[in-house]
Amino acid sequence: MKRLLFGWLMVASMHYLSGQELYMPRNIKKAYENGTRDISGAPGKNYWQNKGIYNVEVKVDANTKIVSGKETITYTNNSPNDLNSLAIRFVNNLHKPEAPRSGVVSKDFLTSGLHIKSFIVNGQKYSVNSDDWGTVASVKLQAVLKSKSKSEIKIEWEYPLSVKSGREGQIDSETFYVAYSFPRISVYDDYNGWDMLPHSDRQEFYNDFNDYNFAITAPKNYVVWATGDFLNPDAVLQPNYLKRYKSSLKSDQLVHIATQEEMKSGKVTKQNKWNVWKFKANNITDFCFALSNHYVWDGASVQLKTKRASVQAAYKEGAKDFEHYVDWMRYNLDWFSKNWPGIEYPFPVMTAVQGYADMEYPMMINDTSIPDDFQDARLTADHEIAHTYFPFYMGINETRYAFMDEGWATTLEYLIGIDENGEAKAKEFYQNFRVKRWINDPSAEEDQPIITMSTQVSGLGYGNNSYVKASLSYLALKDYLGDDLFKKALHHYMNNWNGKHPIPWDYFNSMNTGSGKDLTWFWNNWFYSNYYIDLKITKALQDNGLLTVNVDNVGGFATPFDAVITYDDASVENLHFTPSLWEKNQKQTTLTVPIKKKVKSVKLDGGIFMDYTPENNSKNL
Repeated sequence: MKRLLFGWLMVASMHYLSGQELYMPRNIKKAYENGTRDISGAPGKNYWQNKGIYNVEVKVDANTKIVSGKETITYTNNSPNDLNSLAIRFVNNLHKPEAPRSGVVSKDFLTSGLHIKSFIVNGQKYSVNSDDWGTVASVKLQAVLKSKSKSEIKIEWEYPLSVKSGREGQIDSETFYVAYSFPRISVYDDYNGWDMLPHSDRQEFYNDFNDYNFAITAPKNYVVWATGDFLNPDAVLQPNYLKRYKSSLKSDQLVHIATQEEMKSGKVTKQNKWNVWKFKANNITDFCFALSNHYVWDGASVQLKTKRASVQAAYKEGAKDFEHYVDWMRYNLDWFSKNWPGIEYPFPVMTAVQGYADMEYPMMINDTSIPDDFQDARLTADHEIAHTYFPFYMGINETRYAFMDEGWATTLEYLIGIDENGEAKAKEFYQNFRVKRWINDPSAEEDQPIITMSTQVSGLGYGNNSYVKASLSYLALKDYLGDDLFKKALHHYMNNWNGKHPIPWDYFNSMNTGSGKDLTWFWNNWFYSNYYIDLKITKALQDNGLLTVNVDNVGGFATPFDAVITYDDASVENLHFTPSLWEKNQKQTTLTVPIKKKVKSVKLDGGIFMDYTPENNSKNL
């Protein structure tokens, strides 16, 4: 059996809590002083964010592997500042030989990068040498873009698809994942101004919530899958496949829209030399698409509370795991909507494409096939689809604060994994794949504070801060608050900031307000320290019907754990202690447990909160 012993053992006084505060960088303090963010956790009365409306015509040449296009951007400067320049971001310049990168790449990764053919702002032509551009570049404006005004930017461009496929590029010679494919205006925000951080292939992305209209010109027999609503299936699909596609939009059962043989036969798309596929997505942080002339195309849909969402998969024939992806994703969208985070899937579609990235995009994922391990394959899909909420629904600045999205996706992956595989298997996977590589590595970079900007953490330290430690902090808080209060606070945060750009202090303050608790001690413990997990029993004594266990928190993190008591008669009792145990004193505590039988031993078991030195977590009496 399991008894629950909560915070009555150690309750922190309000006097203690009131003495705590969180470090806040100078630029973040200024945002609060300017009223763009509020100490309640909500956006401030002066909050603003800029927006672009993108009308994009893009063409993919399957022979030359060139992506070319032209776009018109209507950009609204909602900021209180006049802008003298525009920051233009093109992530795929990462492929240029001279681009700074976080690791070694193959020759097949390298390309010549972006070529700007025309650049016009408000009718004025600019002489732009894109040969000098990295992943972000500043263009000085000939006329200032006034506060609260709009500007029209027209750009024509082209770039080659990388032979080496990662987050984007050539999956094979006739299958392409086309992401980060158009020059965009970088984010101008209230705490950093223009986002000029280059993309290095480690840290991820930060974009405004824009509206996208895409017309994608693809060769005959190529099917296009993309972010957003598919506007013109009647114009590009032949009748039989149009019927199957439309059937999938209303079906709970798997529909095989097109097989590999049918794709290769020329029966699926209209037999024009080129077909134009049109998609639309509003208030979203990015747009991407994929195309192939031989991938299998499956589809179905799932009824959510307010809508039916389409679920599609595109993959190589014979990929045994991808044959299940439509069913898995139907389950994902329903489970995430009803359980954790418990907010309805916000978009009309989710498409999985077999590639190499294990990477999320708005309404799409690009996953490696893992045909011989369905649990691993399914958890990969779980993780990438969980990113729907963080960063796409919430507008996270992943470049600076990766723990605000990767930590949540890791947490949601674990929680849905319990339902899919049982608690024991989910725990084992989480421990082996996530926690062990951190807790068993004693190198200094592993213990940098989670709040450290992601651009300042490299190697395994980046991954462990962003994924493992952040996820454990969210699960520790869930244990501390209990499911109902934790969900109430989480929803308060998400309702405050969906469609906007939250930063860590917005999360901290929203959770404080949403839970009705001052959690400052918890944020300091988990996010601002160089702590790790290491508990030690220093003494255990049974006397006068009480078991007294002295515990040192050597590592420092405020973690939950079970005290596993084994009696002389071989019976076992589990007592659960929440992180509230550490609220008053984070270094030491004493467990005092009423008992009626002779105790043989006591052991501390943190479960997924794995201990650095488990050998000192038990005592024989």
